Amino acid sequence: MRFLKSDGRLIGVLLVLAITQLIGWGTIGLPPIIGRDLAADLGMSLPMVFAGTSTLYVTMGLCAPWLAKVFARHGARKVMMVGTVVSVPGFVLLFFARDPALYFAAWIVFGLAGSATLSTGAYIMLNEVAGRQAKSAIGALMLVTGLSSSIFWPATSFLNGLVGWRWTCLVYAAMLIVVSLPLYALAAPRRSVAKDKGPAPAKHADVPPVARSTFGLVVSAITLNAFVNFGLGAVFIELLRAEGLAPAQAIAFGSMLGVIQVSARGLDFLGGGRWDGITTGLVAGTALPVAMLLLMLSEGATWAVAVFILLYGAGSGAMAVARATIPLVFYDQAEFAKAMSMIALPLNLASALSPPLLAGLLTQFGSRSALGLTFVCSCATVLILVLLGRRRPSVAAAAANLSSAR
Repeated sequence: MRFLKSDGRLIGVLLVLAITQLIGWGTIGLPPIIGRDLAADLGMSLPMVFAGTSTLYVTMGLCAPWLAKVFARHGARKVMMVGTVVSVPGFVLLFFARDPALYFAAWIVFGLAGSATLSTGAYIMLNEVAGRQAKSAIGALMLVTGLSSSIFWPATSFLNGLVGWRWTCLVYAAMLIVVSLPLYALAAPRRSVAKDKGPAPAKHADVPPVARSTFGLVVSAITLNAFVNFGLGAVFIELLRAEGLAPAQAIAFGSMLGVIQVSARGLDFLGGGRWDGITTGLVAGTALPVAMLLLMLSEGATWAVAVFILLYGAGSGAMAVARATIPLVFYDQAEFAKAMSMIALPLNLASALSPPLLAGLLTQFGSRSALGLTFVCSCATVLILVLLGRRRPSVAAAAANLSSAR
């Protein structure tokens, strides 16, 4: 946590991003809670409703390479302000939707806005302010943003019961304009690049270039885990209901997920940089297949569901940090942004494919088929991380050993 003491301005930036990211992710997390109402009102199947989230991620992935240049030219603050404004018409379209056409148009708008305002934009802003300390800053941000489902799932359920899902959309649109936009405009930092302290980083010529096969492994590990986490996150309530939980009980259990995820991210953050993204991924990634195997073999016992949420929440929470920081093991600050922009497309495509695929498996074949697929993907992720661990650059390994010795 030394970075908080060394740059007090970073605390304010983290506060702004914590609130705006919480709202950004929370307000678009509608399908897990109101998916059945959407399906009934719009004449759609449940997998088709979850395909709206897929449209979001595809749009975000396609926009990522173009927006990388916009971020570089104008800075994160301006881009995120524009993205916040763009997201409002998405909720308006959803309010007026009476058929699938307007429904999917709304998610395209959310994707355009999300590519500017959600995680990537936040990481770029932190890099502008924190420089080489961005890893710790990202971990700190994730401590709060992981609570989005715990806060907004119950809030969405309450608002849906009070005013219906259409007016809930307008409430969320107003929240973006009244809360997020002023925070970006008045409290977010203008274009500023941190001056890194400490010894100068090694010259690019001193560091061997990253092999394409290594980059392929990085992409594969991140993409497979994103498939699991984003897919299960979208159908989590339906998965718990398929295991025999009542709707209210499923929401109550599901709301615990965000708290557990944040707790796991907190343990990684308190590590103070003593381990890198690969180590975090290996430890956290192992918990995921164990959790899924337990739920598959338990026949829906309440105690097993609780243990599943604990293991899956801890593993997926820490893996979110690993996905954002594994590239830092292999790429310096200048190359990190380029690598992340290249990773964004397959990551978002996997995130887009998983919700409707898992929803389809869940509705057609039951929870065991969805859990089986995510189990295989999680095991593959762990194996790839083992291979990446053997390819750590010598510079990164030395830095990790030095941090551990402190």
